[in-house]
Amino acid sequence: MTQSAITSTAITQTVLTIKDLSVGFGRKKDIEQVTNKVSLTINKGETLALVGESGSGKSVTANSVLKLLPKGSSHYLGGSIDFNGVDILSCTERELRGIRGGRIGMIFQEPMVSLNPLHKIGKQLVETLAIHRGMRQKKAEELAVSWLNKVGIRNPEQKIAAYPHELSGGERQRVMIAMALINEPELLIADEPTTALDVSVQAQILDLLKELQQELGMAMLFITHDLSIVRRIADRVAVMKEGELVEVGESKSVFSEPKHPYTIKLINSDPRGLPVEVASTSRTLLDVKNLRVWFPITGGLFKRVTSHVKAVTDMAFELKQGHSIGLVGESGSGKSTTGMAILKLVNSQGSIAYEGHELQGLNRQQMLPFRSKMQVVFQDPFSALNPRMSVAQVIGEGLIVHQEMDDKTLDEAICAVMREVDLDPETRFRYPNEFSGGQRQRIAIARALILKPEFILLDEPTSSLDRTVQAQVLDLLKSLQQKYNLTYLFISHDLNVVKSLCHYTIVMRNGEIIEQGDTQQLFSQPTQSYTQQLVSLSSF
Repeated sequence: MTQSAITSTAITQTVLTIKDLSVGFGRKKDIEQVTNKVSLTINKGETLALVGESGSGKSVTANSVLKLLPKGSSHYLGGSIDFNGVDILSCTERELRGIRGGRIGMIFQEPMVSLNPLHKIGKQLVETLAIHRGMRQKKAEELAVSWLNKVGIRNPEQKIAAYPHELSGGERQRVMIAMALINEPELLIADEPTTALDVSVQAQILDLLKELQQELGMAMLFITHDLSIVRRIADRVAVMKEGELVEVGESKSVFSEPKHPYTIKLINSDPRGLPVEVASTSRTLLDVKNLRVWFPITGGLFKRVTSHVKAVTDMAFELKQGHSIGLVGESGSGKSTTGMAILKLVNSQGSIAYEGHELQGLNRQQMLPFRSKMQVVFQDPFSALNPRMSVAQVIGEGLIVHQEMDDKTLDEAICAVMREVDLDPETRFRYPNEFSGGQRQRIAIARALILKPEFILLDEPTSSLDRTVQAQVLDLLKSLQQKYNLTYLFISHDLNVVKSLCHYTIVMRNGEIIEQGDTQQLFSQPTQSYTQQLVSLSSF
């Protein structure tokens, strides 16, 4: 049965009704309202996408369905949540335990946070079957293996004995899906389940969810900030802004004829435009030849090297000053390892020449002059920024290491670079946790920029950001590149972002170059089947 057939036959059966839901956070009289009279319905077999920027109230609304908001600090200020005749807000904790994971499943954004790192995958799957279905150990283990196979995990009999850290990101997300669906729930809540995944793995996960939804006939509330996913999976769309619903409608009509200005803004925030104009006669800044990163595998009593993990093999490219090269490919393809090798943060073989100077063989002291010229911005700014340091300390740390200057000059430099990245210098004494994701990424860019580098390695700097914030960061990177003639090596799994920023693109798979060339030509006429697959998946 097709998805549309399921939707049409189940349209009269409403699974979830949220009416005038208002939620606030705080203590006693000091309560800040974060959602205001949110009303939604989801029918059996239907997928409703809840979209909006970070802080719009998407996850608060979804967590309210299972009353997962922190006790004491969260308050349901008004409204009701009806799940198949059950008044969720008046349920006792015991009644909710019977619904959570049983009748309503939930997939969270980060599986490494949601899965218990101390317990094997099998134990965690068996536990939910024992709690909700009273199933005995042997039968539960058989069903767990069956579900791991159903969600596309290879060798499920072996993987069931693995710990979460022994699985790839895509495998961990599949385990989360199995855990959420193993009790065949009536409603699935998926909160940003594909945000950090490669486009190929993301497509597999979305196809899997649609297939299992059809098989079980369940309703799905899908929370995301990625509109390309909404186009692919949703029957209806609900758009949230600052705690309120601003538009609800059929997916096709919302995308073809959006009514609210904010919806139009979201749709127009997809990465657009071309890379900055550059001169073809620019000098070569970075020349990489025969770069190889092989990690040894040792065994036996004397720990002899028995084999190697071939992370990167024979990588080669030239990067001219002021230009951008994009490195794309799935997880484990060697993109980040290539970047870390160029910065000499992992051991490698081959030639890495910067401005004609060979970096291989240089010790820590000899590398110091190059460190200020070569900077990096990481994927997750919250992890990359020291939470115990103020923003001024984070941004100014590099200057203290590389240059001698008095406190006044240092403070002036910090204020100047904060203005460059559109941050208010008055906030420099705050800490990273007091800023949004987009602001934290601007702080990370300011930290790299303050040393006036020539080259910046950008390792997935926009993947965890909302589309509107992502567009702002991309515009910032382009303007800085044009103003200071910056050179970028941009690592990403989002081909639309690469197309907007990079002049040249290298496609990697299993540590090797599959295809490379001018970005616009590569994306319009890919020659390799793997590149063709990536391009087709990114065009949704």
